[in-house]
Amino acid sequence: MSAEPVGAPGAETPDPLTVIRTRGYAVLLVMVAAVGVPISAAAFGFLALVHELEDLTYEDLPHALGFGSTPSWWPVPLLAVAGLLTALTIRHLPGTGGHRPAEGFVNTGAPTAVQLPGVALAALTTLGLGAVLGPEAPLIALGGGLAVVAARLLKPGIAPGASAMVAAAGSFAAVSALLGSPLLGAFLLMEASGLAGMMLGLVLVPGLLASGIGSLIFIGLGSWTGLGTYSLTLPHVPHTPQPTVAEFGWAVVLGAAAALAGTGVKKLSLSLQEWVEQRRVIATVAMGLTVGVLALLYAESTGRNASEVLYSGQDALGGLLAEDATYAVGSLLVLIVCKALAYAASLSAFRGGPIFPSMFLGAAGGLALSHLPGLNATSGFAMGIGAMCVAMLRLPMTSVLLATLLLGSEGITVMPLVIVSVVVSYVLVLRLERPSAASTAPR
Repeated sequence: MSAEPVGAPGAETPDPLTVIRTRGYAVLLVMVAAVGVPISAAAFGFLALVHELEDLTYEDLPHALGFGSTPSWWPVPLLAVAGLLTALTIRHLPGTGGHRPAEGFVNTGAPTAVQLPGVALAALTTLGLGAVLGPEAPLIALGGGLAVVAARLLKPGIAPGASAMVAAAGSFAAVSALLGSPLLGAFLLMEASGLAGMMLGLVLVPGLLASGIGSLIFIGLGSWTGLGTYSLTLPHVPHTPQPTVAEFGWAVVLGAAAALAGTGVKKLSLSLQEWVEQRRVIATVAMGLTVGVLALLYAESTGRNASEVLYSGQDALGGLLAEDATYAVGSLLVLIVCKALAYAASLSAFRGGPIFPSMFLGAAGGLALSHLPGLNATSGFAMGIGAMCVAMLRLPMTSVLLATLLLGSEGITVMPLVIVSVVVSYVLVLRLERPSAASTAPR
């Protein structure tokens, strides 16, 4: 295999076309196809385990203890346990449980073999017990780490550059079907990595190969096991008419509101993170209790299920849109406030991904505004998702695709509105985060 295909420390960046023509690159593609199958299966198993833990801890356990239904206070002790287990994992296992989600969706490289158990365990206790984060970041880390381990077993002494490409392909395979489309997962990783030009193509080919294989594995295992694919899908999307001038006005409003809300959530989570890291165990338990209390407050004040505040929100997006008529505006506003605060607390202390909670918050905000004149529910839903995603992720193209591909054929209709809301949110977020002249002036 080519000695240094890409990214080797101390080596000049090679010509991508030259690398693609080498025999080593063809061998790399074969290796990616080989490791993509078990990694995709492992990712499917991880998501299935998370789903089973959710059912076990939130539904089966209360029933086993004699409760007719899950009490509204149940999330409080459940999240305290989640905080304790996650904190112990972060403190005592190598790798600190993976990357800090409050710092955004960043590519920190594949974890080492010794770090993989900590990443997996921290994600399981976070996601399975109800913290408000998603599975995408742990899947990307686990996929990359497992791919590197497998590549080194298949080819001892693999070059660092080739190892980096295999890690990227493993991440592609692990997240391939989670977002509803292998192309969307691939685009997320490409935009987050910051690759461009021909170097993007060099990494993209093995990544797309792994992504396609991963999607097939997800579909096959979902059908064979009867568990489904755990992909982001909406069972029913109401029809939306062509955009109106009023809705373009609402796109500006939604973009600005999402920028302010996203900036607030991010700043709060980073402030809390500083406090958490000074007293890891006690503070993580406290953040877990905060999430549980917020879920309890929502359930008691609205009469709805506390689980709507918990978890990533991935599975709840379809019901949120389909059952929009059953939500009073006041209930939606309480949901947004409680979910946003729970999201900030989870970002500060737990381990998981930031994508799905931001989608849920944006969707709820768009639906709340759709009760006002000039905005239909589907358009508000889509614009809210795009605007809030870019406010939290800083990935504008991925945010547009997340909001539009999710809606299927209706996504094409609302895409112009989503683009406007995403651009407004993105530009305003960058301006809000820009250091002030006073703070940067020499003293």
